[in-house]
This record gives sequence, C-alpha cells and structure tokens, in this order.
Amino acid sequence: MHMEIPKTNPESPLVENSPPIAARRRYRGGDKKLSTYDLVEQMHYLYVNVVRAKNLPVMDVSGSLNPFVEMKLGNYKGVTKDSEQNQKGVWKQIFAFSKERLQSNLLEVTVKIKNSGEDELIVGRVLFDLSEVSIRVPLDRPLAPKWYKLEDNKRVKTKGEIRLAVWMGTQADESFPEAWHSDAHSTGQSNLSTTRSKVYFSPKLYYLRVNVLEAQDLVASDKERTPDAYVRIQLGNQVRVTRPKRTRNPIWKEELIYVASEPLEDLIIVSVEDGVGAGKDEILGRAHIQVSGVPSRHETSKLPDPRWLDLQKPALAEEGGETKKEKFSSKILVGFCLEQGYHVLDESTSMSSDFQQSSNHLRKSNIGILDLGILSARNLLPMKSKGGGTTDAYCVAKYGNKWVRTRTLLDTLTPRWNEQYTWEVYDPCTVIKVGVFDNSDIDGSKNDAKDERIGRVRIRLSTLKTDRIYTHYYPLLVLTPSGLKELGQLQLALRFTCTAWVNMVTQYGKPLFPKMHYVQPIPVKYIDWLRHHAQQIVAARLGGSEAPLRCETVEYMLDVDSHMWSLRRGKVSFLRLMSFLLGVTACCKFINDISTWRNPVTTIIVSVLFLILVCYRDLILPTIFLYLFVIGIWNFRFRPRHPPQMDAPLSLADAAHPDELDEELYTDPTSIPEEILRMRYDRLRSVAGRFQTVIEDLASLGERAQAILSWNDPRATAIFTIFMLIWAVFIYVTPLQVVAVLVGLYFLRHPWFRGKIPDVPANFFKRLPSESDGLP
Repeated sequence: MHMEIPKTNPESPLVENSPPIAARRRYRGGDKKLSTYDLVEQMHYLYVNVVRAKNLPVMDVSGSLNPFVEMKLGNYKGVTKDSEQNQKGVWKQIFAFSKERLQSNLLEVTVKIKNSGEDELIVGRVLFDLSEVSIRVPLDRPLAPKWYKLEDNKRVKTKGEIRLAVWMGTQADESFPEAWHSDAHSTGQSNLSTTRSKVYFSPKLYYLRVNVLEAQDLVASDKERTPDAYVRIQLGNQVRVTRPKRTRNPIWKEELIYVASEPLEDLIIVSVEDGVGAGKDEILGRAHIQVSGVPSRHETSKLPDPRWLDLQKPALAEEGGETKKEKFSSKILVGFCLEQGYHVLDESTSMSSDFQQSSNHLRKSNIGILDLGILSARNLLPMKSKGGGTTDAYCVAKYGNKWVRTRTLLDTLTPRWNEQYTWEVYDPCTVIKVGVFDNSDIDGSKNDAKDERIGRVRIRLSTLKTDRIYTHYYPLLVLTPSGLKELGQLQLALRFTCTAWVNMVTQYGKPLFPKMHYVQPIPVKYIDWLRHHAQQIVAARLGGSEAPLRCETVEYMLDVDSHMWSLRRGKVSFLRLMSFLLGVTACCKFINDISTWRNPVTTIIVSVLFLILVCYRDLILPTIFLYLFVIGIWNFRFRPRHPPQMDAPLSLADAAHPDELDEELYTDPTSIPEEILRMRYDRLRSVAGRFQTVIEDLASLGERAQAILSWNDPRATAIFTIFMLIWAVFIYVTPLQVVAVLVGLYFLRHPWFRGKIPDVPANFFKRLPSESDGLP
C-alpha cells in the first residue's frame, strides 16, 4: 500500500506564531458578542472629538471669521477643516493619536483664525495632561463633549469657549473608523477618506430573463422592401441581439439574459431594427421599460405572461411617446422576468465566497460565524521611491457580499492594523480572500495611478477546524514578468465558529448552487458574459462609494482574469490532471506487477484473496468499503496542520519562460512588436496542435468501439458476433464462479506462459476502423 503524504511548500512556508491576543490568553468572557476585537492585539489611542466653538472674537479687518483648531502632541499635529463658509466654528471632527507613538504628556488644543492675508492669529488654547485623561472601555457609552474656556499665552481665560471631548480608548471604539489618525495627519482633506477603514456591501444582483417571441406589422422606410428584422435589447452597457428574420411578422422565440442590480432604476430599451447592411441599420421601432416594473419569479413557478409593446419611432420614443399617439404602430411580444432564485456569479466558481440566492426571503439560516483579525505585515518591499522607498499599505477582505477595507498606514514597511471583522457563514465550502495593496491616492498622486498589488491570501473555510484560532504569517506572492515574487508577509488570525452542526453536516449533501441553477440552468454560452458584466457592476458601484474601492482592487479580488488564456496555467492544469491520474497509474502498475509475478509472494496472496472473494461473493463490497475506511484512518496522521496556501512550485511561475509570463500579464496586444506576436501565434498553434492530436486519439478510440457492431469492417464484425455467441453459450452452461476463476487465473498466469507481443483483444481493437479515414 502506497500512501501519498501531503507535502508542504518549502519556499514560502506558513509561519505559525502566538500574538498576544485576548482569545489566546482566554481573556474574553462567556458571551462572544460582548468580547469584540479578541483576535487582534489591543492598541490604545488618544481620541479628541472637536465639536464647535463660541464667543470667538472677530480679529480680521474685514470682519469675517474663518476659525480652525490645531492639536499638538509632541511632533504630531492635527488640524481641522478650515473653509470660508465655516463662520460659526463648527467642525465635528475626531482625531486619534496612537499611544505607543506619543512623545509628550501634554495635549495642546489651539483655536486659530486665518485672516485675509493668510496669516494665522491665535484666539486661545486649552491644555490637557494625559495622565488625567479618562479611559473609556468599549462597553461604555460615548463620552459627552464639554465646554472649555480658552486661555491666551499668559494663561488668562478669554471669552471664547470650545466644546470637545478627550479620552483614551482602543481600536474597538465606535469612533475609530471615522477618526483622522495621527499617521494620516499630513494627508489632504480630499484624500482623507481613502485612508480610513470602511465596510462595503456588493449591490444585490439579479438575472433578468427576456423572451423575445414575435412582432407584427413591421414596416420599413422603403415600404416595398421586406425588412430583415432583428431585436436589439439594451440594459445599461449590456447589449444583446436576436437572429434576423426576413418577414413583416417575424417569430424569434429566443431567450436573452442580463444582469440587473438594485435599486432597479435602469431602463430596458427594446429596439427592432432592419438589417440593411453596410452599418446603416434602420430602427423600425423602440420601446422603453423600467426594470422596477418587471415582475419577479422566486423559484420554479411559472414565468410571467409576455406582453405586447407598442413600437414607437425613434423621435417619439425619445420624447416619451405619450404626447402623440399614432393611429398605427408595430407591436412586439416580449416576456420579462426578474429571477430571484438564482445566485448571480461574480467570482470564479472554484473560488467563490457565496452561493446564496438573490432574494433574502429564499436564503437559509447561517451555520456559523467567521472572525478575521488583520494584525500586521512584515518585510514589505517599498512600492514608492519617495524617502528612500516606502509603502502606504492597506488590506481588503471579501467574503460573501461584504467587503472590508482597513485604514491605510503611511510610510511604513511593517504596518500594524489590528482590525477585526465578522461574517455570517452559510456554506462551509467557500473561500475568504484577503488582499494587500499600496494606496496611490496619497500625496496627490496622478489620477491614472493604480493601487499596486502586494499580494493576496485565499483560505477555504472547509479546511479549518471549528473553534480553533489560526494565527500565521502568510506569504504575499505576486506574479510578475520576471516570475513569482514574495513582497512581504501578512499576519492573520482566523476563527470559524459553528452554530448549527446538523445544518453544516447536511450542507455537504446539498448542491452548491440554488435549485434554479439545476431546474432551469443558465446556458453555458452566457455564463462568462454574465459574470463579466456582474463584475463590472460591482466594481462600478464600489468605486462610486464615499471612500471608493479602486476598480483594479475589486477586479483583483474577484479574479477577473481567471478565464483568460495562459500557457503557464495550461501546463499547471495538465500537471494537476496527471497528478490525479498518478493514482490510477499506480494501481495499474500494481496490477501489472501482480500479473507478471514481479513479487511472487504478493501475487500468491492476491491469488488466494481472489479465489476467496469468488467463492464468497458477499464479501466483495464489505471488503472494498473496509479498505477505504482503513485508508482514511491511515491518512489521519498525515492530515494538514495548517490552512492551505499558494503552492509556488505547482504554479510553475519560476519555471515559465519570461515571454509566457509577459503574454499572461500584458493583455494589450496593440503595442507588442510584430515578431513577438508571430512567435506567440506559432507557439499557440503548436500547443493547440498537440491538444488536437490528443482529442483525435480519444475520438478514434470511441469510434473503434462503435465500429465493433457497425459492420464497417464486415470481417471484424462477423468475428466479434460469432465470438459473442460462443461466449454466451459457454457462460450459460458454465457456473459463473468457474468463469471468474478461469479469467482470474489467466490474468494471473506465470510469466512462463506469457509472450512479449500484445494480447489478441488489444490487437483486434487496434485494427478496427475509425472516422479519421474520411477526413481530408
């Protein structure tokens, strides 16, 4: 028995560590919901909530008032917004200073006024001794701001007052996400939102099914000409057309599928056009339908009835078509349905983090909770050249429809985020993704600058034990034209808690996708097209939020280019297939060794076991199942101790030719030299030729099997049919056990009774004809 022991990746191994988190120190209480942030290190911050000021003097000659507040704490300085419209001194801003970086025990809050000459005039200030600042724990209620008298440079109180609150808290404070952190105080107001932590939700997506049935009374501009009509239906930037029909009353009966997203405000444009040709197609009529007015279907119920739409001329359609009504108009019969029982694919199926239906009413209850602690990173390579090389790193995690983004830590190669997030789990066979990026919006970078990828980690929940805390440093690997590079290591803490064991176990027997995917499956030709548009909708929606997620970030997390051609991935897929077939090959080699008596003792034992199973046929299935049970128990001691990680040797990134990597990563062929394009084309034809040869061989094997009884070779078919008759009579008059023993002994015969030429059945099969004879 040869057992395959799981191998580790020696080049980029996982590094398990024990950070000082509350969950490992058993610091948390009995109620899990009350002990937030127990998977990260506790970090203390000095929070300053600046609300407003009053009784400020008018110190400008023009009589205008433009106040702002400046906070100084050692070398750190925070400044509130100052605008010409802020005449009343209302700011409502929160500042957070990291306690471990505090260089002074005195906080100075100064109110200043900027006059017309851009000079800063001091109104007054308030001093706070940090040793006297109150400490607030997460379960406390928010600290109420107080009014403080402003003092001048001589410590004399003035009429001016400022309302603020100062306290010491942790990253679990509700003010933490919206605070202006000390390491981002040099960032401008326009880029401040890109440095804060944020939670996003993907838009709810639906499949829109459109059944184009028929049209009546279509009239072209040339009334003597029969229109070659087809239907063009557009939803946003999704356009599909039907096949053309040359008749005035065409019947199509075609189904088109689109991706719609809430709040369902888009218009469906139904246009019937005449394919005149030469790019001058004529619009015969047009109709508009609001997506919100389309009837919904939850599961396998009947499709909504189709409806007749009046086709208006383009001019009337643009005006709405309600002020003028034609006495005669063409009509089209179309059925619309908003499918809520499907899961709209926006990720690769093998790496998906969600399989739930679009409708919340159809979703089942969760089976567990996933807690993720994003602790820190180390050994990051500098992504920017400023200051001798630095990185402004942030993390993005995605699971289900929930996206999280940590705050951006500026100018550091060893960032410490210590942020924790929670998701509900509905299926254990899903994947959570965590990516690290370099923020390009800092310091007024160019608008076309992209957030550089630092690396990504993917963890399948089914590989995690429940209620166990996993704390590891994961290598951040990125594929570059020069090969696979490790740009750093990301420290994560992960915990999967099961809340419904029975539901989780039964989940393994249920299909991955909702029932509608099997009752009425989406056509294969539409799947990639629909996934592409779903990814575009998600990227556009998240990119338009208040603190936008960049398009390149969303596409990287969604594996947009997973379906693109790659010679390297083709080789990897072939090696994976061969690795799977290696077990089958080992079994065949084992059987061949037995039949050729390479190990006589083993052959004798197998022969005796074979005779026993033939005599006692009831033991065959129990023996097989018991053997599988023994294999499972044997492999238990070789079970993985850590979550799986990216396998660098399997990816062939270091063994691939640089041109292959360049072809995979550089998708724009317009600027590539002609010689390189020709070389890549020839290489692609060579690879496709080999693949074609394998397909042809498999097709020939199948056609030879069909030719046995097809009388394409009359002599071969006659020989086979006569032999089958003799074999049937022999088996009928001979007990089955005797037949099995004779066949088994013939197969296990000693090499003395074997020849080196192939057997008669193999020779007979190879001589059968195939359809390749009729190919040119």
